[in-house]
Amino acid sequence: MCPKHHNNPIPTVDTIIEWDSMVLLVKRKNKPFKGYFVLPGGFVDEGEKIEDAARREVKEETSLDIQLVDILGVYSDPKRDPRGHIISTVFIGKIPAYDKYEGEAFAQDDASEIEWMNLRTISKRSFGFDHKRILLDYKKWKESGRTFWSSKDEDTS
Repeated sequence: MCPKHHNNPIPTVDTIIEWDSMVLLVKRKNKPFKGYFVLPGGFVDEGEKIEDAARREVKEETSLDIQLVDILGVYSDPKRDPRGHIISTVFIGKIPAYDKYEGEAFAQDDASEIEWMNLRTISKRSFGFDHKRILLDYKKWKESGRTFWSSKDEDTS
Protein backbone atom coordinates (compact mmCIF):
# COMPACT_ATOMS: atom_id res chain seq x y z
CA MET A 1 0.00 0.00 0.00
CA CYS A 2 1.30 3.43 -0.95
CA PRO A 3 1.73 6.25 1.56
CA LYS A 4 -0.89 8.99 1.29
CA HIS A 5 1.58 11.77 0.51
CA HIS A 6 4.23 11.76 -2.19
CA ASN A 7 6.65 14.41 -3.31
CA ASN A 8 6.60 13.18 -6.89
CA PRO A 9 6.93 15.29 -10.03
CA ILE A 10 3.68 16.29 -11.71
CA PRO A 11 3.04 15.16 -15.31
CA THR A 12 2.06 17.65 -17.98
CA VAL A 13 1.88 17.70 -21.77
CA ASP A 14 2.73 20.25 -24.42
CA THR A 15 2.05 19.97 -28.14
CA ILE A 16 3.81 21.46 -31.13
CA ILE A 17 1.41 22.00 -34.02
CA GLU A 18 2.97 23.12 -37.27
CA TRP A 19 1.13 24.41 -40.30
CA ASP A 20 2.79 25.96 -43.34
CA SER A 21 6.15 26.60 -41.52
CA MET A 22 4.32 28.19 -38.58
CA VAL A 23 3.85 26.81 -35.06
CA LEU A 24 0.79 27.47 -32.94
CA LEU A 25 1.40 29.25 -29.64
CA VAL A 26 -0.96 30.44 -26.93
CA LYS A 27 -0.54 33.49 -24.71
CA ARG A 28 -0.96 32.57 -21.05
CA LYS A 29 -3.83 34.17 -19.20
CA ASN A 30 -2.55 33.12 -15.76
CA LYS A 31 0.64 33.02 -13.71
CA PRO A 32 3.30 31.81 -14.01
CA PHE A 33 4.45 33.47 -17.22
CA LYS A 34 1.20 35.42 -17.63
CA GLY A 35 1.31 37.24 -20.97
CA TYR A 36 4.04 35.01 -22.42
CA PHE A 37 3.59 32.74 -25.40
CA VAL A 38 3.87 29.01 -24.78
CA LEU A 39 2.92 25.79 -26.49
CA PRO A 40 -0.63 24.59 -25.86
CA GLY A 41 -0.56 22.19 -22.96
CA GLY A 42 -1.34 21.53 -19.34
CA PHE A 43 -1.70 19.01 -16.56
CA VAL A 44 -2.62 15.38 -17.05
CA ASP A 45 -5.80 14.50 -15.16
CA GLU A 46 -5.87 11.48 -12.88
CA GLY A 47 -6.97 8.41 -14.85
CA GLU A 48 -6.19 10.05 -18.20
CA LYS A 49 -3.77 8.75 -20.82
CA ILE A 50 -1.06 11.27 -21.55
CA GLU A 51 -1.93 11.39 -25.26
CA ASP A 52 -5.59 12.08 -24.41
CA ALA A 53 -4.42 14.92 -22.17
CA ALA A 54 -2.43 16.42 -25.06
CA ARG A 55 -5.46 16.36 -27.39
CA ARG A 56 -7.75 17.70 -24.65
CA GLU A 57 -5.44 20.59 -23.74
CA VAL A 58 -5.04 21.65 -27.38
CA LYS A 59 -8.82 21.54 -27.85
CA GLU A 60 -9.45 23.49 -24.62
CA GLU A 61 -6.91 26.21 -25.43
CA THR A 62 -7.23 26.55 -29.23
CA SER A 63 -10.54 24.89 -30.26
CA LEU A 64 -8.62 22.58 -32.61
CA ASP A 65 -8.98 18.84 -32.93
CA ILE A 66 -5.54 17.47 -33.69
CA GLN A 67 -3.87 14.20 -34.51
CA LEU A 68 -0.71 13.28 -32.61
CA VAL A 69 2.08 12.05 -34.88
CA ASP A 70 5.16 11.73 -32.67
CA ILE A 71 6.82 12.58 -29.37
CA LEU A 72 9.56 15.19 -29.47
CA GLY A 73 10.78 14.29 -26.01
CA VAL A 74 10.45 14.58 -22.27
CA TYR A 75 11.50 17.69 -20.37
CA SER A 76 12.07 17.09 -16.67
CA ASP A 77 14.48 19.72 -15.36
CA PRO A 78 13.19 20.41 -11.83
CA LYS A 79 13.68 24.16 -12.47
CA ARG A 80 11.68 24.33 -15.74
CA ASP A 81 8.52 25.49 -13.92
CA PRO A 82 8.46 27.83 -10.90
CA ARG A 83 5.45 25.96 -9.43
CA GLY A 84 7.57 22.90 -8.70
CA HIS A 85 8.96 19.79 -10.35
CA ILE A 86 6.77 19.52 -13.44
CA ILE A 87 7.62 16.99 -16.17
CA SER A 88 6.33 17.59 -19.69
CA THR A 89 5.97 15.06 -22.46
CA VAL A 90 6.08 17.09 -25.65
CA PHE A 91 4.05 15.77 -28.56
CA ILE A 92 4.07 16.77 -32.19
CA GLY A 93 0.61 17.11 -33.65
CA LYS A 94 -1.02 18.05 -36.89
CA ILE A 95 -4.36 19.37 -37.99
CA PRO A 96 -6.02 16.38 -39.71
CA ALA A 97 -7.34 18.40 -42.66
CA TYR A 98 -3.94 20.08 -43.04
CA ASP A 99 -4.44 21.08 -46.68
CA LYS A 100 -7.87 22.54 -45.94
CA TYR A 101 -7.02 24.46 -42.75
CA GLU A 102 -8.30 28.01 -42.93
CA GLY A 103 -7.43 29.49 -39.54
CA GLU A 104 -10.43 28.44 -37.47
CA ALA A 105 -8.42 28.21 -34.24
CA PHE A 106 -9.28 30.66 -31.46
CA ALA A 107 -8.07 31.17 -27.91
CA GLN A 108 -10.15 29.84 -25.05
CA ASP A 109 -9.81 28.39 -21.52
CA ASP A 110 -6.58 29.73 -19.95
CA ALA A 111 -5.21 31.15 -23.23
CA SER A 112 -5.83 34.85 -23.87
CA GLU A 113 -4.83 34.70 -27.53
CA ILE A 114 -3.14 32.47 -30.07
CA GLU A 115 -0.49 33.20 -32.63
CA TRP A 116 0.96 31.28 -35.54
CA MET A 117 4.68 32.02 -35.33
CA ASN A 118 7.22 31.38 -38.05
CA LEU A 119 9.82 28.83 -36.94
CA ARG A 120 12.59 31.05 -38.30
CA THR A 121 11.81 33.76 -35.70
CA ILE A 122 11.81 31.49 -32.62
CA SER A 123 15.36 32.37 -31.55
CA LYS A 124 14.47 36.09 -31.47
CA ARG A 125 11.43 35.73 -29.18
CA SER A 126 10.85 35.19 -25.45
CA PHE A 127 8.66 32.35 -24.20
CA GLY A 128 7.36 31.04 -20.91
CA PHE A 129 8.81 27.98 -19.19
CA ASP A 130 11.46 26.20 -21.30
CA HIS A 131 9.39 26.43 -24.47
CA LYS A 132 12.06 28.28 -26.44
CA ARG A 133 14.42 25.36 -25.88
CA ILE A 134 11.67 22.92 -26.84
CA LEU A 135 10.99 24.80 -30.08
CA LEU A 136 14.70 24.95 -30.91
CA ASP A 137 14.88 21.19 -30.26
CA TYR A 138 11.90 20.79 -32.60
CA LYS A 139 13.81 22.58 -35.36
CA LYS A 140 16.66 20.06 -34.85
CA TRP A 141 14.15 17.18 -34.76
CA LYS A 142 12.79 18.17 -38.16
CA GLU A 143 16.26 17.65 -39.60
CA SER A 144 17.36 14.61 -37.60
CA GLY A 145 14.24 12.85 -36.29
CA ARG A 146 15.93 12.25 -32.92
CA THR A 147 14.16 12.58 -29.59
CA PHE A 148 15.11 14.94 -26.78
CA TRP A 149 15.07 15.13 -23.01
CA SER A 150 16.16 17.75 -20.51
CA SER A 151 19.80 16.69 -20.22
CA LYS A 152 20.39 14.76 -23.46
CA ASP A 153 23.15 17.02 -24.72
CA GLU A 154 24.71 17.13 -21.24
CA ASP A 155 24.62 13.35 -20.68
CA THR A 156 28.06 11.88 -21.19
CA SER A 157 27.45 8.40 -19.84
